[in-house]
Amino acid sequence: RRLSLTAAVAVSVACVTGGALVTLAGSGAAAAALGLAAVGWYNGVYTPLKRVTAFAAVPGGVVGAIPPVIGWVAGGGDPFDPRVASVAFFFFMWQVPHFWLLLIFSCGSDYERAGLPSLTRTFSVPQISRITFVWILGTVTASVLIPLFGLVREPWVIAGFFAAGGWLVWRSARILRAGEPPRVFRYAFMNVNAYAVWVVCLLSLGGLLK
Repeated sequence: RRLSLTAAVAVSVACVTGGALVTLAGSGAAAAALGLAAVGWYNGVYTPLKRVTAFAAVPGGVVGAIPPVIGWVAGGGDPFDPRVASVAFFFFMWQVPHFWLLLIFSCGSDYERAGLPSLTRTFSVPQISRITFVWILGTVTASVLIPLFGLVREPWVIAGFFAAGGWLVWRSARILRAGEPPRVFRYAFMNVNAYAVWVVCLLSLGGLLK
């Protein structure tokens, strides 16, 4: 309560309006509309679901899938192009383990104190670890499927996807061991984020070096 509701609304409206106008001026109406859609989904769907289910991060992953499409549209692409859809799907998959790992080692107790449903209250840490590891496998699978949609065709990029995916699976397997300290989940969180950066770099270099 250090910030009044009126002040919070004013700041939020100013930020959303400013961001929408900048996107509209620089990238066009479609990109601005997608940006507003992301804001609407985050605040109108994802945030209310946090009070209803511990699995709100799954539909919340849509928010992470929209930014690549905004960039694609800003560059003149079709928002329904299967190539950008494959990248958007990768970020949808990535966002779930990204959040759940953060929940385990950092903010799970905050959710519980606020009275919100939390995976840390619903499942034991070993159970959350197994669920998160499955999502990590899904994220890796989503990345190696990207070339099938024609966005990149260079063999070295495809090899980089497989190498990075193998590295992430190997590094993430530690969360399945019983009795691991909280820092293991912190490292897994950092690795998942580094993996996303690596995939973006490979995609970018593949496009630049064609």
